Amino acid sequence: MRAGSGAARRSARGATMIYGIGTDVCDVRRIAASLARRGDRFAERVLGPNELIVFHERRVKVESRGVSYLATRFSAKEAFAKAIGMGMRSPMRWRDCEIIKAPSGKPLVQLHGELAAWFDERRLRAHVSVSDETDYATSFVVVETKD
Repeated sequence: MRAGSGAARRSARGATMIYGIGTDVCDVRRIAASLARRGDRFAERVLGPNELIVFHERRVKVESRGVSYLATRFSAKEAFAKAIGMGMRSPMRWRDCEIIKAPSGKPLVQLHGELAAWFDERRLRAHVSVSDETDYATSFVVVETKD
């Protein structure tokens, strides 16, 4: 490694460390069945306020796009809960973890409430990737410490 490289500069300031990794695969058909059984209450329990807006916009245009969106968010939140090592217990709550899009389209984790405070106290940052096909949605989350 050259002395002037970015990795060398990061090491001089303090290394970024991986705090946790999480992954999840979600069956879109199960999400569709839950949505059919419980209606919008299911989406309202899982999605945060910003996500709900996108969900309704997509679902109005094409039902399957709304269901896929819900499945990717469900999967990403499961992966995030695994990456922080606490599963779905306080302060991790479905609606306090939103997966939003940057203007570039890159998915981002946006936290609210007690979960945001818990995350900030530990000086963490998260990276998320989501993908879906007809029957499955998958997500991968890496949580690391900040410099």
